[in-house]
Amino acid sequence: RAKAPKSQVRIVEHGEIKMGELSFIMAHRVNGVSALHTDLMKSTVFKDLHALHPDRIVNQTNGVTPRRWLHGCNAGLRNLLNETIGEEWVCDLQQLEKIAPLADDAGFRDRFMAIKQANKQHLAGWIKDNMGLTVSPDAMFDVQIKRIHEYKRQLMNALETAALANAIRRNPDADWTPRVKIFGGKAAPAYLDAKNIIRLINDIGASINADPVIGDRLKVVYPANYNVSMAEILIPAADLSEQISTAGKEASGTGNMKFALNGAVTIGTLDGANVEIRDHVGDENIYIFGMTAGEVEAAREGYSTQSYIDQSPILTEVIDQVRNGFFSPDEPTRHWPVLEKLLRDDYFMVAADFDAYWHAQRRVDVGFADKDAWARMAVLNTALSGWFSSDRTIQGYADDIWGVQSLSGEVK
Repeated sequence: RAKAPKSQVRIVEHGEIKMGELSFIMAHRVNGVSALHTDLMKSTVFKDLHALHPDRIVNQTNGVTPRRWLHGCNAGLRNLLNETIGEEWVCDLQQLEKIAPLADDAGFRDRFMAIKQANKQHLAGWIKDNMGLTVSPDAMFDVQIKRIHEYKRQLMNALETAALANAIRRNPDADWTPRVKIFGGKAAPAYLDAKNIIRLINDIGASINADPVIGDRLKVVYPANYNVSMAEILIPAADLSEQISTAGKEASGTGNMKFALNGAVTIGTLDGANVEIRDHVGDENIYIFGMTAGEVEAAREGYSTQSYIDQSPILTEVIDQVRNGFFSPDEPTRHWPVLEKLLRDDYFMVAADFDAYWHAQRRVDVGFADKDAWARMAVLNTALSGWFSSDRTIQGYADDIWGVQSLSGEVK
């Protein structure tokens, strides 16, 4: 076997136990949970251990259970699928591929999108009842729900939302695609930076929602106490799924899978399972933007947040608004900690990817305005997401890791 420098594979170093190395050495297999993350483990964090044990790292990409995340939470779509292809898809999710040809059937697309519209109307009523905010179910429901963390870049979404509001104010009579921006998620108790981002999102939302010039062209929703029960209402109603983490930082979230399964179109970076979603649904049915994991690492040397801001008049305007207290006139310095952290240490490269994100969102505007084309994308996202079933993941564990009798009865 190849040899790695001993200093790189010590379990104990400087009097501390290196838990990652200990876990790797004691493990039978180490799962990377997505294709991209598996490759990164081999080439970065466990590079030397991988050289010593080249067969230990494997990949079984995460999955989601269709029993909860389609059959249970989206009754309208469940019934349409049962009527169209039977009920076996519930335990064999790749049977959803049978509806792929129906993406070109106008009648099926209409029925599919009528279900989406009913889910949106239900969510609009829920928002009204729980938040007192009126939103139009005819607008695009643009959803980012996940724990609040800097690498997931809710901040970039918030800044783009503020920038869109600025554009609408300047030209309110333009042909805007109406949006409802929905955020959901909690921060860890001691994660002050994440809590500051939550405050900024809510203040940006309050400013936009109270602006009569913007009106129904843009609304911002951040319901309290995000949880699974709320997700079961939000996900079936989503038109656009925000999966915008810094490339290389999301091992394999599963929210993107739940959204795609329910007919939402993804906007995202080539990170985590987004890569595999793109591979399954096709480049034409997903909106990819921003740097790759390799480009992120290459950009770290000599990275300057301010240089990227200076190159972007759109971002500059929003940064100036945060600095001047536009979103918190009662306390103009309230959001300075967010700004200071961004300018001092933009480790997750919000500024570097901002313009690419902005332009991708404008492509989304155009795409959503073409109702037939968007409906086709929505149907294909559902039809081609069957591979992301947790049944497939568990079968992979049984076959390739545990060596137990498979669900088909074959002994591996």
